Amino acid sequence: MGISDIMSLSVWPVLSVVVFAAGVFYLYSLILRHLAKTTVRNKVVLITDSLSTLGNECAKLFHTGGARLILCGNNWEKLETLAERLMSESDPTLTFPPKLVELDFSNMESVPEIISEILECYGCLDVLVFNTSMKVKAPVHSLSLQMDRIVMDVNYFGPVTLVKGVLPSLISRRTGHILLVNSIQGKLTVPFRATYAASKHAVQAFFECLRAEVQEYGITVSTVNHTFIKTPDTNSKDEDSAKPKRTHLKAKSFGVNADEMATEILKTLSSKKKEILMSRSFFPKAALYARSLFPNLFFSIMAAGVRNTAAVEMSED
Repeated sequence: MGISDIMSLSVWPVLSVVVFAAGVFYLYSLILRHLAKTTVRNKVVLITDSLSTLGNECAKLFHTGGARLILCGNNWEKLETLAERLMSESDPTLTFPPKLVELDFSNMESVPEIISEILECYGCLDVLVFNTSMKVKAPVHSLSLQMDRIVMDVNYFGPVTLVKGVLPSLISRRTGHILLVNSIQGKLTVPFRATYAASKHAVQAFFECLRAEVQEYGITVSTVNHTFIKTPDTNSKDEDSAKPKRTHLKAKSFGVNADEMATEILKTLSSKKKEILMSRSFFPKAALYARSLFPNLFFSIMAAGVRNTAAVEMSED
């Protein structure tokens, strides 16, 4: 027996193990995917901002999964268009027509009435997905208190008011899953986003406290923190070429696709995992560790970033 024959005999067991392991992993993935799809079947699922890129993906995924959707958004015509598209792209024998509710957290006076409307849709709620968000980027001294209040209404007081309004119903049924889609800036601050980060820190803290308080009632609270969600590119080639290279690098490195995010949300509802961090890069996670373990270094890096930004803006002028 030659050396080549001996090598062939030694390789085959290894290949067999690899193929077997790959097969087991594939079957396990299929089972998890099936379980995830059945998670929302016949469940009453509320999405607070169905008109956003992520909201659209969640609505499509949950609708095909057989959920009884309550789609919220600040534009009635766009909600109707979304509902019509969902129904036209699905099997009506396996899905339910979505209920529509016009919701705008920037108008807090209307929220109590809207809560009653939401509860009247099906008489109960099983899953709440809070994905409403308002972004603002500017130096602290240039933002008015009025803008601060609007951002806090949309990102904090709106979700808090809604969850308080439906909480008695969830507690009485002793079941439910509340999921907050939140920015990584709910855990990590970035210069020029003080108001946004403050609102995200506030809502993160609220839902983490809520998690402990409602666990005894069989209610799960999950938070999904992401870097930023990629949106469909509608710019021309000329507009894209005019963008700074660092913007393209950031979008490619750190951005999370909306469909991946929606799938992760569905998996979280199935596994009932308490906390998820979504990022395509290790850097955001490393920044979180650096903030906790080496705060002075972290603050120095942030300050250096501010100085570099100021220098770039001056050179562009």
